[in-house]
Amino acid sequence: MAQVLVVEDDDRIRPLVVRALGERGYAVSSAPTGMAGLQQAVEERPDLVVLDLGLPDVDGTQVLAMIRAVSQVPVIIASARDDDPSLVAALDAGADDYVVKPFSTAQLEARIRAVLRRSGSGAAPRADVVVGDLVVDPAARRVTLAGEHVELSPREFDLLRHLAERAGTVVTKRELLTEVWHQPWGGSDKTVDVHLSWLRRKLGESAAAPRYLHSVRGVGVRLEAPEAPVRPEAPEAPG
Repeated sequence: MAQVLVVEDDDRIRPLVVRALGERGYAVSSAPTGMAGLQQAVEERPDLVVLDLGLPDVDGTQVLAMIRAVSQVPVIIASARDDDPSLVAALDAGADDYVVKPFSTAQLEARIRAVLRRSGSGAAPRADVVVGDLVVDPAARRVTLAGEHVELSPREFDLLRHLAERAGTVVTKRELLTEVWHQPWGGSDKTVDVHLSWLRRKLGESAAAPRYLHSVRGVGVRLEAPEAPVRPEAPEAPG
């Protein structure tokens, strides 16, 4: 099931598009402004974004440029006119396709299917990542530990998924800032430390008594399954 983010300020159009795509099997979220849409695109990592150009806070073309600075998620532009110069600018800036308002749900879905096919996104469900009793479901953005649901914030989920997909490997804080926080040119290691602390608490462990998350001093952090307890050998029966 592909995840679609709809960035649209019109309170009449937005819920209609969300409901229509949801009825056709998509997981849909929405945002009414450009900056809210940008934040959700970064945090939720959807498979595709439907982006209106006429947003109240930031021009849609600028939003696209900001999305493209941190992500290659496919973007379909929604425009009121097919000869709008801003539509041409958006396509030049990296938009994958466009629809002209008013559009039908069937037309929008056809564009979504075509773009996802070209990009390879949403073609197949993303497999669960399993590390010991920890299961990370990227498609549903759900985590369970020993069968129990673990409630995580969007950032905590992205952090855990990134580490779980590299289980057994030491991941540097710089990589985490780049890949999870999308801050390749800066950012504080303290940000990573705080989120790791929250994540440990929700996984029922601590830095002093780690089970899954192991800090490597001066390098980063490694996620791995806890070692099975060593069982003492049974004494041999007397001969």
